[in-house]
Amino acid sequence: MNLTTDYLGLKLRNPLVIGASPFCDNTYVAHQLEDAGVGAVVMRSLFEEQIDAEQRALVHHVEMAAESNPEGTSYFPAFAEYQLGPDQYLRQLAHLKASLSIPVIASLNGSRPGGWTDYARRFESSGADAIELNLYQLVTDPTRAADDIEADMLETVRSVVGSVKIPVAVKLSPFHTSTAQFALELEHAGAKGVVLFNRFYQPDFNLEDLEVQSQLRLSDSSELLLRLRWLAIISPHLRGSLAASGGVHSAQDVVKAILAGAHAVQLVSLVLKHGPQILTVTLQGLTAWLTEHGYENLDQVRGAMNLRRCPDAAAFERANYIKILQSWRV
Repeated sequence: MNLTTDYLGLKLRNPLVIGASPFCDNTYVAHQLEDAGVGAVVMRSLFEEQIDAEQRALVHHVEMAAESNPEGTSYFPAFAEYQLGPDQYLRQLAHLKASLSIPVIASLNGSRPGGWTDYARRFESSGADAIELNLYQLVTDPTRAADDIEADMLETVRSVVGSVKIPVAVKLSPFHTSTAQFALELEHAGAKGVVLFNRFYQPDFNLEDLEVQSQLRLSDSSELLLRLRWLAIISPHLRGSLAASGGVHSAQDVVKAILAGAHAVQLVSLVLKHGPQILTVTLQGLTAWLTEHGYENLDQVRGAMNLRRCPDAAAFERANYIKILQSWRV
């Protein structure tokens, strides 16, 4: 069975990609992932705030605690609390490239245009096969217009794409007025692919201490549904690559994402729960499904259930919404 796939112009042996996570902090663990069959790995994110903090420290010889607005900067981890500093990140990237035979994708995470995007060039120099640009932000300023926010994001993408020769994918949140249109704008700005979607880590309220309480909950298969919908909508229109990130927990989930139009699927929670060996099981399940249904490769499956053949995709989505609501009885 041919499980190879083209993602961002990279030839992957299969569509399973380890998403941005701590797995690549340890080269031994990264080797386990490779041996278990994964097609590529994405390193954890290097954050805009880390880069800015290091640059300010070099200029002022102090850390963030001495900033003019200490309350605002105290929301972020102290510089030493980040798992990989900028220089460590580049060394680990180079070490992974020297140790692994599968593609290594570096992750750059920020929200606004700035000098931090220069690290894309350093990623390339350290051997990254591609860059995943994670534009994570939750806009809380009511004075910022949606057009201005997306204009800043596009400027950031153009800055990164223009500084490197390796492919750049953009990881999005689902909170855009016209996600399909914005995906096309990203492609016009030079992005070679789009990753759907960021997971927002929602804080809770501690009712005893009346404090906001951070929490990390791993994903489950229910989160895949949002990704399937937008993959099916976007894939007929995008020339570049698409990846599903969030909610892939079985071989069946992988098949669904490919049917919707994905070229790759990113896995983190599944491997955190079950270890690298689950990748082998997932690949076996994917091969079994394809064989059982008479397929010889992924190209025959990809996009078979997207909205390419739907004459009015908006009406189709609206009709399904109404049918679901009308199906309830009390």
